[in-house]
Order: sequence, then C-alpha cells, then structure tokens
Amino acid sequence: MTDEIVYFHSLSSPWAYLGGPQFHNIVEKHKLKVRLRPTTILEENGGIPLRTRPNARQEYQELELDRWRKRLDMPLVLRPAHYPANPEFSARMVIAADNLGWDAMRLSHALLRALWSEERDILDASVRVEVANAEGMDGARLLEMQDSAEIVALWEQSHAEASAAGVFGTPTYVYEGERFWGQDRLEFLDERLSERSAKS
Repeated sequence: MTDEIVYFHSLSSPWAYLGGPQFHNIVEKHKLKVRLRPTTILEENGGIPLRTRPNARQEYQELELDRWRKRLDMPLVLRPAHYPANPEFSARMVIAADNLGWDAMRLSHALLRALWSEERDILDASVRVEVANAEGMDGARLLEMQDSAEIVALWEQSHAEASAAGVFGTPTYVYEGERFWGQDRLEFLDERLSERSAKS
C-alpha cells in the first residue's frame, strides 16, 4: 500500500519554491503518493499575508530567505519584480495538469522558479503557457482548462480542504493527519516517514 501525503502550497510562496527539491526527494525516497492541493494564505486560520505584516517581520523574512537560498544553493531574488502575485491562476493551471495526470509538482516548481528566480510575471497568461511548454506540457490546453467550471470548483475545494485541515501558511505537508508547516520542517517529515518504514 502506498502512503499518501497531502501537499498544501501557494503558487507565490518562496518557501514552497525552496522546499521543492527536498520534498521531491522525500517523495521518491518513501515512494509516496502526493495529493496536490494548491491554496493561499488562510487568514481564517490565522495566516497573515506578507505585505500586510509589520516591516520588522518583512525584513526578517528577507534575512531568512537569504540564509536558506545560500544553505540550499538555490537562486532566489529577495524582492522579485512581480511579487506579490495572485497565486490563483497558476494554481488552477497546476490543478488542470494534475487532473490530466501530468507532472503537476514539476509544473508547480517551474512556476515558482519563474517568479522567485527568473523574475517573470506569472500573472501573465503567456508566461504561464511558456513555462508549461518548457516542461513538456501543452500550456495552451492548461490555460484553456484553468477557467473551466470543473477546475475552478477543484480550486475552491482545495482551499476548503486546507481550511478544514488547519492550514494557515504554506507549504504545509500533512501525513496521517499530522501537519508539518514550512520547508524547514521537511527533516521532521522525513523522520516521521522513516519511523513508519521501520515499523512495517
């Protein structure tokens, strides 16, 4: 039986971008099935959008991002030209890819990389199409699907699931009902999964 992990993340989160490669490695290592659930900051659960936080907190986030980009050796612009970006449109494109059985996690990471490393405007539909095409997917088809009633409903369902699961910030990884918030908690997730493997 394949274990499942629910991956809640925002398509504008620098932390989801930084955690992408490590999370992918954990998924491969433990042979996990990923239930991809793009979402946003959930203010109803106490989430606070970055640009509404006091300057001291915004400045500290930049300090942490700088530490982590160096630690992980990943290119990241601290103040990208097109942030903040409404994550909904990218999220719906990722949901469409997932619905087709395509590698939605890869597309998700590519869109985050476009925003945080390449300083591309992912609110521009043509940019999202180009990113998807570069990943070997039919970007035009995904763009057409993202506005369909089915995909919009799945986006709303994803947000509702995040709210019900107690998610307030992203990325949040949920395994057997246990939440791991933030890419800096991926080691704890890996340990939890290794404990499960040792007992089976």
